[in-house]
Amino acid sequence: MTSTIPAGVSAEQEAVEQQLIDTVVASFNTTDDPRLRQLMQSLTKHLHAFIREVRLTEAEWSSGIRFLTEAGHITDDQRQEFILLSDVLGASMQTIAVNNQAYRDATESTVFGPFFVEDAPEIANGGDIAGGAPGQPCWVEGTVRDTDGNPVPGARIEVWEADEDGFYDVQYSDDRVSGRAHLYSDDQGRYRFWGLTPTPYPIPHDGPVGKMLAATGRSPMRAAHLHFMVTAKDMRTLVTHIFVRGDRQLEIGDSVFGVKESLIKDFAEQAHGAPTPDGRDLGTRTWSRTRFDVLLAPHTV
Repeated sequence: MTSTIPAGVSAEQEAVEQQLIDTVVASFNTTDDPRLRQLMQSLTKHLHAFIREVRLTEAEWSSGIRFLTEAGHITDDQRQEFILLSDVLGASMQTIAVNNQAYRDATESTVFGPFFVEDAPEIANGGDIAGGAPGQPCWVEGTVRDTDGNPVPGARIEVWEADEDGFYDVQYSDDRVSGRAHLYSDDQGRYRFWGLTPTPYPIPHDGPVGKMLAATGRSPMRAAHLHFMVTAKDMRTLVTHIFVRGDRQLEIGDSVFGVKESLIKDFAEQAHGAPTPDGRDLGTRTWSRTRFDVLLAPHTV
């Protein structure tokens, strides 16, 4: 690893610091699991390199420990502050990039986010995931195929999103289930459902991560999006979401760096009274529609 020790640090001091690194790294030499040994030794080297490069003060070290402690205290079954921290530092997206290398024209992955919930209710094709959440109705349809263009029947499609007020169901205290469900592609790989037109919203910023963003002049806002997780036999699991073309937040920036050009889709607004694809009567409400065709990479990639 290239030394980044600032000028002015004496050779004697540098030797003392390097000796400590060597000792800590060597302490992991007896680790039986070679992958764990690699992770711990590399982490040690990079962490010490950061401390030495910035000449971390004891007060700054204490502030960092306090920050992580506060993140732990605010984390519970419904809020994961450490995922938020990973997201806003770009670590989540970098991990996704490393583990989901491009394969032909397979759909790109993006951040998982902190609001996925296991065992979301199942809906039939054409069902409604909104569950009474406020927002403009949105018809979403598409296909699930492999990269050779073959339909993937029976793919499990998890979808979840915030309501128009910018909150996921788990952020409310009444145990509601809304804005999330799962469904399956049909025998031709097709799927369809009613959801809500996505709107921009801030990530939770009332905790330590929010304070960090405020201190560094960064916005907590996320671009409007709809989450997907698609799983199918012999296919690489896809975790992604789609964004709304024309959303001004796309120009300003996404706080977790999740936007990819290929995932920006047209959400065409429909006038009130316009006939819906399934004949649903929306009264005087406007609605939107979008299409998202999923291409899955083989799981061996």
